[in-house]
Amino acid sequence: MNYENEKLKEFNEYIRYRKVAVIGLGVSNQPLLDYLYEKKAQVTVFDDRTIDELSKEIVNKVTTYGFEFSFGKNCLEKLKGFNIIYRSPSCLPTKPELREEAERGAIVTTEVELLMEMCPCKIIGITGSDGKTTTTSLVNAILQKAGYTTHLGGNIGTPLFTKLPEIKPNDILVLELSSFQLMNMQISPDIAVITNITPNHLNIHKDYEEYIEAKKRIFKNQDKNGILILNYDNDITRECAKQANGKVVFFSSQTKLNDGYIVDENVIKKCDEKVRTHLLNTDEVILRGNHNFQNIATALAATQSLVDVDTAIEAIKEFTPVEHRIEFVREINGVKWYNDSASSSPTRTLSGLNAFKENVILIAGGYDKNLDYEPVAKPILEKVSTLILMGQTAEKIFDVVKEEAQNQDKHIDIYMCDSLEQTISLAKKYAKKGDVVLFSPASASFDMFKDFADRGHKFKDLVNNL
Repeated sequence: MNYENEKLKEFNEYIRYRKVAVIGLGVSNQPLLDYLYEKKAQVTVFDDRTIDELSKEIVNKVTTYGFEFSFGKNCLEKLKGFNIIYRSPSCLPTKPELREEAERGAIVTTEVELLMEMCPCKIIGITGSDGKTTTTSLVNAILQKAGYTTHLGGNIGTPLFTKLPEIKPNDILVLELSSFQLMNMQISPDIAVITNITPNHLNIHKDYEEYIEAKKRIFKNQDKNGILILNYDNDITRECAKQANGKVVFFSSQTKLNDGYIVDENVIKKCDEKVRTHLLNTDEVILRGNHNFQNIATALAATQSLVDVDTAIEAIKEFTPVEHRIEFVREINGVKWYNDSASSSPTRTLSGLNAFKENVILIAGGYDKNLDYEPVAKPILEKVSTLILMGQTAEKIFDVVKEEAQNQDKHIDIYMCDSLEQTISLAKKYAKKGDVVLFSPASASFDMFKDFADRGHKFKDLVNNL
């Protein structure tokens, strides 16, 4: 007998001829346009870009479907009288227009929240300031190795709401969830993971506290059957255990836990009532760096109730780095070049630096998210011989590193550049045999690139053309 999703069937009947707003025509919302048109919803689309700034393909779809639209800086002025509002992750629910509609009775949600509400199968959700994409991908690889049919989505992969008819009760939904997606979310995954919480996206969130509270939404709606995986080494995530409704499993690379998963002297171990079982040597995996060994421990914790450990270890040994995350590009005259474009915060770049014992030529800088770069200064002085900077944050990074160098009476070569091409030319000039050139911006990409993937692809293209 074929499975039919009754929740989805009920929703489809509800939205027929209802007034639906779609805010933001980014990746997550675009498939909704086809879906809502097919279900005969009365759709109005909103985007703060002008019609000339939007792709012709999207504009043609909107007009062909006969949707109403409001484009430009003040587009939300017309957000009135809707039954359902799909906000894009970047359109925070704290916006006055969204609050007014919610108070009036509109359902304000996101593609991923509705997906979770109507999903018929178990959900594993991963969030965190660093490491969530690699951890999500590891979890997915382990589950697939064990024979599960998985659906990878959220902040990674493809939008899944329109794929709901294909999702069966015995499948598993694996979601990477950002703070923007989690804000105000009224549902939590069955298994929730927080890799860590450090300052990030402070150019968008009201303050650090709002960012932290958004991350906590991943477990706040769990019941007693929920499982929460937390980083014991991070003060904020360790404290989250006190607010958990279900079972808590810790992982650590700094503390020898009595229960949980640890990285201990290059060995990943499971701790169970003070008995520590050797699972995996870190030199058996392709991933580099202590932060990735933590990600492995996290993935083991997240899948322990679903997959036998031998199968999980086999999947981990086969796992290759996710693109743009300490991704080896090529070796030129004894110099190894790595693309770490996804490192859009200082803490991520610190993890990247710590993955190498070799001398590093570091290329950094980019869009400013109002983050503090002081913590990156000492590690740069310890690991980096030549620092090459570009973008909005170049001056901020230069200042903290220069000040630390003066405090320690050390010298470091620092160069300021106007383009990625110039940084690569300088890195090639100064790198010696045995060195590593690491492109790890510690900043977002939006000052010069479409996104971190665009930035990483351009870096790889330039390096491969040397």
